[in-house]
Amino acid sequence: MALRKIKTGDTVMVIAGKDKGKTGKVMQVFPDANRLVVEGANFMKKHIKARGKAQKGQILQLSAPLHISNVMLIDPSNNKPTRVKFESRDGQKVRVATKTGTVI
Repeated sequence: MALRKIKTGDTVMVIAGKDKGKTGKVMQVFPDANRLVVEGANFMKKHIKARGKAQKGQILQLSAPLHISNVMLIDPSNNKPTRVKFESRDGQKVRVATKTGTVI
């Protein structure tokens, strides 16, 4: 349920875990697992084995998925984290920041 409130392209702040306080853009959303990938947060290292002479071995740094409960949407009007609610305005269902009442 909570995953509908945050979509790909939204700016979020990490509110729990090792990257608490970091902000970033949502790159991917996994609704079945209640997880999302935030750009610049929750890095993991992936070791890739060399495949003959054509490809060297390397270590990649990737953003791993975070649980939805560990992030909060950033309100565009004041750049602070806020909760989100849905309202019907002009016959359309829109996301609204709880603190300021602005449409996201």
